[in-house]
Amino acid sequence: MLSVFDKGPFAPCPAPFNLAAYVLSHADRLADKVALSVVGLSGAERWSYARLQAAVRGTGTGLLQAGFEPGDILIMRLGNTVEFPIAYLGAIAAGLVPVPTSSQLTAREVQKMIEGLRPAGILRDPSVPCPETALPVLDTAELLAMRDLPPVDWAMGDPDRLAYIVYTSGTSGKARAVMHAHRAIWARRMMHEGWYGLTEADRLMHAGAFNWTYTLGTGLMDPWSVGATALIPAEGVAPEALPLLMKRHEATIFAAAPGVYRKILNHHESLVLPRLRHGLTAGEKISDQVRQNWRNAGGGELYEAFGMSECSTFISGSPSAPASPGALGRPQIGRRVAILDPEGAPVPLGEEGVIAVHRDDPGLMLGYHGAQDEAEARMQGEWFLTGDHGRMDAEGQVTYMARADDMMNAGGYRVSPLEVEAALSDLPGITEIGVTDCEVKADARLIIAFYTAQEPLDEAGLKIAATERLARYKQPRAFVHLPELPRNPNGKLLRRALRDIWSAQREAP
Repeated sequence: MLSVFDKGPFAPCPAPFNLAAYVLSHADRLADKVALSVVGLSGAERWSYARLQAAVRGTGTGLLQAGFEPGDILIMRLGNTVEFPIAYLGAIAAGLVPVPTSSQLTAREVQKMIEGLRPAGILRDPSVPCPETALPVLDTAELLAMRDLPPVDWAMGDPDRLAYIVYTSGTSGKARAVMHAHRAIWARRMMHEGWYGLTEADRLMHAGAFNWTYTLGTGLMDPWSVGATALIPAEGVAPEALPLLMKRHEATIFAAAPGVYRKILNHHESLVLPRLRHGLTAGEKISDQVRQNWRNAGGGELYEAFGMSECSTFISGSPSAPASPGALGRPQIGRRVAILDPEGAPVPLGEEGVIAVHRDDPGLMLGYHGAQDEAEARMQGEWFLTGDHGRMDAEGQVTYMARADDMMNAGGYRVSPLEVEAALSDLPGITEIGVTDCEVKADARLIIAFYTAQEPLDEAGLKIAATERLARYKQPRAFVHLPELPRNPNGKLLRRALRDIWSAQREAP
């Protein structure tokens, strides 16, 4: 038998459709229910569904009154505050196309986005880096004033039309603008049972910042779309404080990147979480050790999901269908997933190949803005290639094997080494540079740069230069001087060899 999972297509997205209207479809029925609590050690900021919907629709009205028109692209340079999801949904409600971005990006990185997207404007917190521009810029004070405006009419339309754009590091080394349709939120319904076990009664806490797309989807949009309550830690809350907040605010589901679970376990040998049903993890592969340690500490089961910016998460374990030992889980019901050989044909069950999702998946991107040829290059017949290797068993369980490329993982963010190398290659004194992620301790990896130069350069100076050119999560945490970079006979950089060099240096007396 072949490695193809297909239990039939998911229910088609209704038409006409609007992503924001769908997310807040329970707001009238649950007007007084708490939709969002921003929780801190000294209290919580609570938003009812009625207040949230009014702020979103008022923001939509304000954006149109500011002169923006449906279809306009707006880059979001906002901080880790509730203004982020309100502006995001407000723009979509009005038919605009928001581009959520990490506040960690530098002005130089944002400038590249402006040049590639040619947006109509920028929504900006003055404290967030942004280049000087002639574009219209609306600051947070102006956005706050929009909340009390009359509600915008939902901009309904074809569910296949562009709704929002997110950036991802591509294998080419150039960050790609991933275009998603309004139907992408409808496709996430497959995760509700296939990963979360999510119901209206849940109180889901996500450990990430408002302006991280993992938080935006799993922590906010999905809970609201079923009428649940979203719990987000206030800015500055340390990971070790999260168990207390989970207990105090009666979290039933906890979502975080693997690194957060590790940090919590470093400070807590035992956990008392009487309402927590289970945890969710995504962004990078979680180790069996962290999973077992979390279970032993009293945190319960962790359910892992695999996905990517181009299709969100589509393989996962769940309370109703746990993953088998060592596996990621199964494709969610409604997905069509295959494991392919180099020619694009499904491999026999049990054999390794590239994980691929069907081109008709309702959650698959529309393409890359300004680079549709690259998007088509990732299609092989009816399949979209993820670039990650796995194998599938007779039950549909998928075991993750390895990356097919050299993509790095920095705390849940996929980062191309080529992007980092391009940003640092012209630093004075450097003749060549190679970047990869290396294991610095059990279950923890950091980005390390290896370079050649006539003599070792000042590492502190290199790190300062990196802060000026790259977002924090893309910055190398160490710079290693080498006489030459390891290459194969064809001259290709051997990143695996860089990891071996790092390990050898750490083990050396």
